[in-house]
Amino acid sequence: MQFEVWAPQAERVTLQCEGVTRALERDAARPGWWTGEAEARDGTRYGFAVDDGPVRPDPRSRRQPDGPDGLSAVVDHGRYAWRARWPGRPLPGAVLYELHVGTYTPEGTLDAAADRLGHLVELGVTHVELMPLCPFPGRHGWGYEGVSLWAVHEPYGGPEALKRFVDRAHELGLGVVLDVVHNHLGPSGNYLPVFGPYFTDTHHTPWGSAVNLDAPGSDEVRAFLLGSALAWLRDYRIDGLRLDAVHALADTRAYPFLEELSESVDALAEETGRPLFLIAESDLNDPRLITPRREGGLGLHAQWNDDFHHALHTALTGESQGYYADFGRDPFAALAKTLSGGFFHDGTWSSFRGRSHGRPLDRTRLPAHRLLGYSQTHDQVGNRAQGDRLAASLSPACWPARRR
Repeated sequence: MQFEVWAPQAERVTLQCEGVTRALERDAARPGWWTGEAEARDGTRYGFAVDDGPVRPDPRSRRQPDGPDGLSAVVDHGRYAWRARWPGRPLPGAVLYELHVGTYTPEGTLDAAADRLGHLVELGVTHVELMPLCPFPGRHGWGYEGVSLWAVHEPYGGPEALKRFVDRAHELGLGVVLDVVHNHLGPSGNYLPVFGPYFTDTHHTPWGSAVNLDAPGSDEVRAFLLGSALAWLRDYRIDGLRLDAVHALADTRAYPFLEELSESVDALAEETGRPLFLIAESDLNDPRLITPRREGGLGLHAQWNDDFHHALHTALTGESQGYYADFGRDPFAALAKTLSGGFFHDGTWSSFRGRSHGRPLDRTRLPAHRLLGYSQTHDQVGNRAQGDRLAASLSPACWPARRR
């Protein structure tokens, strides 16, 4: 089996595979890449050492059986026999349910969650949106501190369990969406800087140095992120990706990473014959994000509509502090504006930001399904001081009577 790793600044790279150490050679055709061969099969443990440093996991590891700090393991995706004949399920008209594997069942595993998917079908859900699955330290967490962007958190069941989950969802007619995080990794268990310039001080984010999308070395970093995104859609047959906080992706190149990603996903959809889609999380209220590429946009298929959530939440609860302030002045008018026009802040003054915000949507060119409306998400619940949910804080009189 051939092993390869990108380490452009290294003088030496060695592969440790099943306790045997081998020196890798520079790849003459690909600057910065090192390659070598070793006997391996599904489950074989391995890692790389750069310039005689400690052995670290593969940046493109498909499995981390001992967690982010352990050795990587080979995954043979061809071993899994898919059951469901799945034509795919497009996003327009979808009803999404955000599911955290660790809290959906007492067991906190993908297999246990797969056994309970029938409840969501009965509820009328069409797509299950899994919160991030990449490995992170420990057993419990939101998943937003993940590393190893090709791998599945081992306490959840690892790669095979995710395939079983997707297979079961498809058998029930449910699409599967995965939340992926490209704007930061780790920090714990993040060994990417050992290998190359995956991060840059050219830009800074709330998490520190930015992921390198436009500085020297960024071609390979972008390929790293693209490869990971396509692997979820191809190797695990996931139907779409929710992209975390794309406004935090610092990218000044003429060909933006998000445009490159949407083009690559559309090409894979054409190749597989399944509808595949990208849903962005963004607080910019910028229509270019969801405008087709042929019309000068980035070509993402939808985005979360925070304005709809804020208007709905304010109308239901009466809260008007923080970013709810502008919506609280006339919450029902704010709700009507988001339902009819998409964005509430479409170039209007935002008292929370102290400036005007957003840009109008052209409703004649952008269909309503480009905006995903929701009543609650992990962010809106988890970032509250007490983590309270609407169902726990509102009187039953606030909710429509259940039909009998």
